[in-house]
Amino acid sequence: MIPKSKVLIIAGSDSSGGAGIQADIKTVSALGCYAMTAITAVTVQNTTGVKSIIPIEPKEISNQIEFTARDIKPNAIKIGMLDSAKVISAVMQSSKKIDIKKIVLDPVMVAKGGTKLINNEAIDVIKKKLMKKILLITPNIPEAELLTNTKINSLNDMIKAGQLLINLGAKNVLIKGGHLKSNEIKDILLNKKIIKIFKNKKYKSKNTHGTGCTLSSAIATNLSCGKDLIKSCEQGIKYVNEAIKSNLNYGKGNGPINHLNSITINKKFK
Repeated sequence: MIPKSKVLIIAGSDSSGGAGIQADIKTVSALGCYAMTAITAVTVQNTTGVKSIIPIEPKEISNQIEFTARDIKPNAIKIGMLDSAKVISAVMQSSKKIDIKKIVLDPVMVAKGGTKLINNEAIDVIKKKLMKKILLITPNIPEAELLTNTKINSLNDMIKAGQLLINLGAKNVLIKGGHLKSNEIKDILLNKKIIKIFKNKKYKSKNTHGTGCTLSSAIATNLSCGKDLIKSCEQGIKYVNEAIKSNLNYGKGNGPINHLNSITINKKFK
């Protein structure tokens, strides 16, 4: 297979392989595209939680983005963990220099185990500056609550939070509904013109580590191939749901999802 497009991932690492840069690379590759990276932080973690976070200097993050893109220009960008206002500023400046319009932001704020991965100043910069510069932001319910200072307990609350983010300057918002108690997952895509609800069966599993990273990377990959926003979200959600359905059960905590669910191994490599 020849890669269909190129995606630059700007995010933190996950030593256990289930989330972050590692999950992003797997996702882009599993969907038939070429992944490049700019690492914003190195995390020491496993399925039970985060042990430590080692930030990368903003200048070196910028160098990774610009030096890589100068040689191999990406068709889309996925942004994940940005742990400080200085890092966000560096990423914004470098993204502007390489001039890519298809940018998906997964506002990684809290790890599955509850560890906060971002400070309040950085949250403020995301709300006031970064959100306005990207095509799509993909918060889950806790992240949407942090960004809007509201409580989300229902589908209507999700819509209201999405509209608040649009009013703050976001162009498109996909709020993920996996945290609501229901037999069905409802994810909502909003902009100034549409409200699109994606409904899917909810698979009961504790092994959902990396779903947010994976979904945003899948959407960015679909966008990089020329699919429109609604189709990119729909296909990305399907990919993640199938990955959860596998229920790998690796590790003692919240295990990873199966990024290989879309791959069939060629006979010559079996």
